Amino acid sequence: MAIRAETETVDRAHSQDAKKRSSSKRRNTSSLRSDMNRLGQPDGRTVLILRDAHAGLTRFDDFRRSLGIAPTMLTARLSSLTKEGLLEKRRYSERPPRDEYVLTEAGNDFLPVLFAIGAWGRKHRGGGEVTRFFDAETGTEIDPVTIDRVTGAPVGTRPIRVTAPE
Repeated sequence: MAIRAETETVDRAHSQDAKKRSSSKRRNTSSLRSDMNRLGQPDGRTVLILRDAHAGLTRFDDFRRSLGIAPTMLTARLSSLTKEGLLEKRRYSERPPRDEYVLTEAGNDFLPVLFAIGAWGRKHRGGGEVTRFFDAETGTEIDPVTIDRVTGAPVGTRPIRVTAPE
């Protein structure tokens, strides 16, 4: 009886550990999904709002003109980006009440992602009209490369290993 009880306890402990690992893996795999969901709808308009914010646009009407989307859709996207901490809503006029949307630190940190998406698009979806980025001081087109800070190697040139959190 004592051996059986110990075995059941060990089996239960292993089962709980397995559930924790499985739950951890789900959290890990859903982290990227969650981060992507924070950017909004899959049609890419939210990313384009961030692109325009990096280009200096801050006002609703400017975003609307640039993107050509319905005001209700733009309002929802700006609200989502504000809620997720990528943009900050600031009042610039009391009469009439008007707000502007300014990049936060998290929004500014998204710029390398925009560059990477743009570079991927130019390489694999070239042809047609493609957004290009230029250095404001030198006037040269920016050719982004994602570099591993530790090895100095461009990401994608060395084998990688993906691990789930413990």
